[in-house]
Amino acid sequence: MAVIKPFKAYRPRKGLEAQIAALPYDVYSREEACEAVKGRPLSFLNIDRAETQFDASVDTYDDRVYKKAHDLLWGMIEKGEFVQEEKAVYYIYELTMDGRVQTGITACASVDDYLNNIIKKHENTRADKELDRIRHVEACEAQTGPIFLAYRSNEVIRKIIDRIKAKDALYDFTADDGIRHRVWIIDDDDDIDTIGRTFEGIGQIYIADGHHRCASAVKAGLKKREQFPDFTGDEEFNYFLSVLFADDELMIMDYNRVVKDLNGLSEAEFLKGVEKVFDVLQKGGVCQRPSKKGEVAMLLGGEWYLLAVKDEYKSGNPVDGLDVAILQNNILSPLLGITDSKTDKRIDFVGGIRGIEELERRVNTDSKVAFAMYPTSISELFAVADAGMLMPPKSTWFEPKLRSGLFIHSIK
Repeated sequence: MAVIKPFKAYRPRKGLEAQIAALPYDVYSREEACEAVKGRPLSFLNIDRAETQFDASVDTYDDRVYKKAHDLLWGMIEKGEFVQEEKAVYYIYELTMDGRVQTGITACASVDDYLNNIIKKHENTRADKELDRIRHVEACEAQTGPIFLAYRSNEVIRKIIDRIKAKDALYDFTADDGIRHRVWIIDDDDDIDTIGRTFEGIGQIYIADGHHRCASAVKAGLKKREQFPDFTGDEEFNYFLSVLFADDELMIMDYNRVVKDLNGLSEAEFLKGVEKVFDVLQKGGVCQRPSKKGEVAMLLGGEWYLLAVKDEYKSGNPVDGLDVAILQNNILSPLLGITDSKTDKRIDFVGGIRGIEELERRVNTDSKVAFAMYPTSISELFAVADAGMLMPPKSTWFEPKLRSGLFIHSIK
């Protein structure tokens, strides 16, 4: 039984939403973040990455950085650049990319559901990355970046969404990257009650994107419980900011790989090893992208190879059967010596949003081989999470990215 509750969001004053909304903090390096906030004093990236307010002599994780994030956020609230809802509500958050629409419910999910595995995970998290966002949440006394959750499509929720989307939107803007964002408020008591009860019946919820943000929000909430041992469970720190999307509206893009060297092998020796695992369907100077599960495109020595995994290397195991796992277990590890792709500096990961051209550029500059993958499906993600297993690193790339700054959840 999933607990999904409405909340009193702080949100941009109408007219400021396009200036405030920002891509997630973790898509930028420090240098990129500093460049992105130039001339944009209202961008939420100033708060999410408050080191941009200091010169390079101040460490990203300096105490002053987190205090600055707090001061910027609550300063904007005091100036009326953010407003707070008078009652607890849900929001509809719609994103449109290249004509494809996905629509979510912005709400708060339960810390206890995360701990009890009602909210299911498919990735490990790193303690150092968690610590940064724990400190950010604690300093700001608020969750500022929504967790991207998924649920199996439900007709009751869909009908409420469709009915409310027929009305004028509260926010409607197109960001610099061409993604259109629209927001509506769900404030009718009957609708609010129906949505809550319906999610109770749905049961499992899945983290699609934002495992580190989610783990950090949960741990910040648990620390609050230690400070207030008489907590009732209704306090806001028992919940975390989320946007929940139906599975049939989501798109996972390919998450591709480039490797800097061939581990001492010649191109011919490496290709021979690849051909033990994959059949070569096509070879040429132009990439023939994978069109189905089990296919991989490989760029080696200026040639693109379209590969199909041989039957004996396929698996019914939810993890071992993933294309990224087959590549890792049979090519990257035994042939290229990459046993831990999370830590090995010889491998890099390229989101599908950057295109085949980025793989070609990398092989022409700093890498020897590239692999273009067929995207992992949402059903594969669900199967791994339902089995209590974990995907290999960088198995999924979700687009479009949720904006930070449109919804703030205070845990004061």
